[in-house]
Amino acid sequence: MNEFLLIYRREADFDTQFTAEQLKEISKPWMDWMGGLAAQSILADRGNRLDSAGKVVKPNNVVTNGAYVEIKELIGGYSIIKAASLDEAAEIAKGCPILAVGGNVEVREILQM
Repeated sequence: MNEFLLIYRREADFDTQFTAEQLKEISKPWMDWMGGLAAQSILADRGNRLDSAGKVVKPNNVVTNGAYVEIKELIGGYSIIKAASLDEAAEIAKGCPILAVGGNVEVREILQM
């Protein structure tokens, strides 16, 4: 089995604030999906959510504020899964809850150094 990185992307929306109840409602499909992957021993690393704030470090010691402010998508988090092939990993990613809200999942194989 190989390991694959699932990168969760969505439209950048810095103005939306969620209530505790809304966050709970949003989190449930994720918990269910991740739990299903873990139960199948597919989940290699549970991954993490990423904060929308960040810095970008560029050549010549240039540091800019923001998480890729020049693009409309924001990387919201990631997970590492186990699959036999890139195609199989993409099939697994089709169940990701971010797809239901217009987001997307980038699937990349992790190569050993």
